[in-house]
Amino acid sequence: MFCPNCGKQLDDRAVVCPNCGVAVPGHSNSVPSTNILAIVGFVLSFFVSIAGLVCSIIARKQIKETGEGGSGFALAGIIISSISIGIVVLAVSIYLLLTILFFLGITGYL
Repeated sequence: MFCPNCGKQLDDRAVVCPNCGVAVPGHSNSVPSTNILAIVGFVLSFFVSIAGLVCSIIARKQIKETGEGGSGFALAGIIISSISIGIVVLAVSIYLLLTILFFLGITGYL
């Protein structure tokens, strides 16, 4: 049997190609493994939103190419990271606006 992605010869019991990592189609015991980067992106989305967003986007692309599991983790990481980044941008914008208004009020320009 040969890998459909890279063409390298595979063992008949292979579930994933050891050369390129693509799942072997039609394998009877073929249970897709979860993409580790999807889990990392999901966890990071709670602590370091930008890193979580980047990891989740990369994981989503890898999942589409390899057929691995973890699409839900990647999507959740993207959503949570985006919302977190949006909240931070909104909070910083409000803070800057209030700081500018306060400064203008003290100096008599308001």
